[in-house]
Amino acid sequence: MNGQERVSKRRWLNHEPLLVFGLALAALYFTRDLLIPFAMALTLNFLLAPAVIQLEKLRFRRVPAVVLVVMMASAVLGGVGWVVARQLLDVASDLPNYHANIDDKLARIHAPTTGPIANAINGLKSLTQELSGTPAPKPLPPPETEKTRRSRRAREAEAQKAEAQQTPQPVVVVPPPVSEWAYAQQILKPVIKPLGMMGMVFVFTVYMLLKREDLRNRVLLLAGMGRLNVMTQALNDAATRISSYLLLNVLVNASYGLVFGAGLFLLHVPNATLWGVLLAILRMVPYVGMILGGGLPIAFAFAVFPGWWTPLMVLAFFVVLEVAVSNFIEPWLYGSHTGISPLALVITAMVWTLLWGIPGLVLSTPLTVCLIVMGRYVPQMAFLHILLGDEAQLAPEAHFYERLLAMDQAEAHHIADKFLEGHDLVHLYDEVVLPALSLAEQDRHKGLLDETRSTFLFQSAAELVAELTDYQTPLSHESSAPPQARECPVVCVPAHDQADELAAVMLAQLLERQGHKTILLQAHALTPEILGRLAEESGTAVCISALPPFAFVHARSLCQLVRQALPENRILIGLWGAQGNPEILRERFGAARPDGVATTLSGAMRLARKCEETVPVNAAQKIV
Repeated sequence: MNGQERVSKRRWLNHEPLLVFGLALAALYFTRDLLIPFAMALTLNFLLAPAVIQLEKLRFRRVPAVVLVVMMASAVLGGVGWVVARQLLDVASDLPNYHANIDDKLARIHAPTTGPIANAINGLKSLTQELSGTPAPKPLPPPETEKTRRSRRAREAEAQKAEAQQTPQPVVVVPPPVSEWAYAQQILKPVIKPLGMMGMVFVFTVYMLLKREDLRNRVLLLAGMGRLNVMTQALNDAATRISSYLLLNVLVNASYGLVFGAGLFLLHVPNATLWGVLLAILRMVPYVGMILGGGLPIAFAFAVFPGWWTPLMVLAFFVVLEVAVSNFIEPWLYGSHTGISPLALVITAMVWTLLWGIPGLVLSTPLTVCLIVMGRYVPQMAFLHILLGDEAQLAPEAHFYERLLAMDQAEAHHIADKFLEGHDLVHLYDEVVLPALSLAEQDRHKGLLDETRSTFLFQSAAELVAELTDYQTPLSHESSAPPQARECPVVCVPAHDQADELAAVMLAQLLERQGHKTILLQAHALTPEILGRLAEESGTAVCISALPPFAFVHARSLCQLVRQALPENRILIGLWGAQGNPEILRERFGAARPDGVATTLSGAMRLARKCEETVPVNAAQKIV
């Protein structure tokens, strides 16, 4: 394949994102029999690899370390399975002893004899009888009414008439004898697939633990040498996130089951160990596991105890424990280990469940973490990090501008107040307000901002600046005494429109807080008379405020006018938010070159302080 074919193929993939997404989902669905064991093995590898690495640091060789870790994990799983199976048999054998308690409680709450609830209760009783191996008692017939008596007599009459008639004998189809091999296949068929999947998971896990570097090198080679740094960071990030999450998840659920089992033991609930272990295991399955793990012991307590006090205590204990763990302990421990937003976690769990069933639900969190890491480091998949990650937040300036576009002045001012909790006023203007005004100017010049929203936006921003006139930042190290008067007065002149004027107001406000005498003049107010009076005060500086994107032309023409009238005064240009070196921007003004160009308000304040170095004595005692 030549270079042009590769480029055309990439363009086709970029222009058909929905088709690519559909093909990916189809591939995940139709290859699930192979991908599910591989994904499970990969998850186990992230969980067991840290233990293997620790053993290797203790001078163990790779093969003995892997064998030891796998044997320990298998022993733990086998021991847990043995305990659960043994106690499940005990529970099944004791179920017939609790029929009286169940019937008594149902009678006390006046359980209905007909309808879906009664059917569910009868089904539960039948299941109990099947598990215990005793026949279920026949339910009592409902009380007869006059209507049921007439229907019963009619049925008896029809039955007598049917008996009088001679009915043919039904034909019974006798199935052919089944061979032992066919019978064994019928018995083993439901077990073969799970056993085969477990075998594949075991083989994949051992291979991944033994060949970690080999797999990593293959992934790096697939990515290409040009992306070696990016893919290395991605693999390390994914391994750290998933390993930390799985380890903490196992520890939290094990502790959860231990505490729950201990609580059931103190409440004298039989088989407390079983319910604690089951809850610890089932809770690793998102959403569904928590309901099953908590519902089974509650239903068991309902059946075992004759009164209501113990089942309600079990229910209250489970609710308190679940609320504490889910809302406080897990968010604090997990933190940013997964980086998944709560809504994305729910949606991805549903998607993986639809694709892979219960295994997809169990693996939904590790798989989603892999997608987020890919979205963070692969530019073509950045949408995954935006859609699924928990760090997809608007920047303060974008959030401020968005709220103004929504005409939500209260929320916009709240964003500014929150920003001021950790920043100075000049940083608020430089990093939030001015960038938002620049975005508004760009949209206005593109015709994307209507007159109503434009007026509201600038009025709201002007009100915010006016409210902050007397603001005292807690981060300021200056004393509460008034600032020392400066010898360099500043005249602030907006270059063209309302955005330039609002930026000039912010600059004048900051300069006054610094001790400068300031005045705000419109560009059309620079009459020959005013310019002549300013020429007499050579210590007065003129600062022209201009906000991109179309600010340079107006700033340059105004700078030429001021320079011709005020050859001795210092002229400063504020090109707020402009990109590039200020000295290079200064050279672009040609013959009307200003004395300094600032791209931020903090930079303009520094230029204003430098003006004092060249102010003649008694040359700036007053300002127009």
